[in-house]
Amino acid sequence: MKGKVVAVCTSEKKGMRKKDIGKGELIEGFGLKGDAHGGDWHRQVSLLAVESIEKMQKKGLKVGPGDFAENITTKGLDLVNLPVGTRLRVNGALMEVTQIGKECHSRCAIYYQAGDCVMPREGIFVRVLKSGPVQVGDIVEVVSE
Repeated sequence: MKGKVVAVCTSEKKGMRKKDIGKGELIEGFGLKGDAHGGDWHRQVSLLAVESIEKMQKKGLKVGPGDFAENITTKGLDLVNLPVGTRLRVNGALMEVTQIGKECHSRCAIYYQAGDCVMPREGIFVRVLKSGPVQVGDIVEVVSE
C-alpha cells in the first residue's frame, strides 16, 4: 500500500494547530525536528489522512492540513485501519505505528477553534525508527521489515 504526503506540519506548543512547513526531518527516537510533540515516547509523530479532513470540510468546517495538530497529512492510505506495529517508509525514514486514535480528556484548543476534532477518531501515531527527510509529494509506503 502506498500513499502520498500532502503536508508536513509543526507547532511550538502541544494542543495547537500546526503550520505546514512543506518539508522536515524525521529524527530517530525523537520525531519531527522542531515539533512540540517530539521526544522519547510512543507518540513522536502524528499522521492524519486528508480524506478525514475533507469529511470535516463537508460538515462546513473551514479546516485544512495541520488544523488537527497532525504532523504529516497523507492522501491515499487508510491510516486508521493500519494495525499497531505496521511500519511506514518515507524516503529513508522508517516509522512504526504505535497507536490508533487517542482519548481526549478535555476539549483542546483545536476543538474550540475548529468545532470538532477528527484526530481522536482517525489519527495515528508513530515512533521514528530511522531518520530521514520528509516533504510534500513524498511517497508513504507500508513496508514489512
